[in-house]
Amino acid sequence: MKKKICLLLCLSLILLSACGRQSDNIRFGAADIGGMYYAFASSFSGAVSKDTSDYKFEVKNTAGSAANLRLLSDKYIDLGIAQADLIKDAYEGTGYFKDNVCNGYKAVAALYTEACQIVVKANSDIKTIDDLQGKKICIGAEESGTEINAKQILEFSGLNSKLVDMVNLDYTDAAKQLAEGKIDAFFCTAGIQTTVISELTKECSIRILNIDDKCLKKLLAAYTCYSKYQIPANTYAGQTESVTTIGVKSVLLASDNLSENAVKQLTKTLFTHTRDLQYATSLELVNDEKTAVEGIDIPFHSGAAAYYKEKGITVKTS
Repeated sequence: MKKKICLLLCLSLILLSACGRQSDNIRFGAADIGGMYYAFASSFSGAVSKDTSDYKFEVKNTAGSAANLRLLSDKYIDLGIAQADLIKDAYEGTGYFKDNVCNGYKAVAALYTEACQIVVKANSDIKTIDDLQGKKICIGAEESGTEINAKQILEFSGLNSKLVDMVNLDYTDAAKQLAEGKIDAFFCTAGIQTTVISELTKECSIRILNIDDKCLKKLLAAYTCYSKYQIPANTYAGQTESVTTIGVKSVLLASDNLSENAVKQLTKTLFTHTRDLQYATSLELVNDEKTAVEGIDIPFHSGAAAYYKEKGITVKTS
């Protein structure tokens, strides 16, 4: 009899445990430490935790946009950020992702505009992109959006791998090697006031190169997701003049595996805490729903769509 009672008690405890609401674990692909994806992912995870205890986040260090798209497709992450110029190609298997379709995710919202920043030491003889010829340049980590942007900019500037020495490094290593004189320049596509660049200015004076009008026109004609972008003077210490470059939107993406309720809550948190996220990251985040859905060519997650519907905005979900 005692054995039966013990067995019933054990079964009851198991059933109660199963019925209790467990926190869902969300893996957030966030690119390199020192970049703005990582800063946003960490701040956003904290904002969600303030609103609800239903979700537990793991912020994952990844190579960047292209890697995040692949990792979302392979179900290794649940949330990720990627550049708008890569997302449609990945979804449809075109461009950089030719013959390598990456889907299994949907859009949540455009977050902010990223600037392609080409960083050299201020005392360098490199004043223009043409001066990069014969130099050793970091084009970003492998599978990063930065790598793709860098190759496009160099190509339209007439600089191929025979004319420049291209290496792949993450942002932290690139900044360290520039300061030590091991490389001559590095590319960084990220929201301005990028942490790694701001920290670099404490070690050495820097210059950010302009993209000249000829190259800019070619880039804008070839890639519709690009826009002309001005990095304001004094964005970084010692940067006394504005810099002309290209910009591209960053987009928050959610795996199809995430439930509608979860993504609706995450979308709501994004707009409820926009000001907090701006203070925490120094990013110029999109702060209204109408702007957040513009220029996104892939379908939206049903949870995001449900949130936007409450705001009177209709988005495509298929």
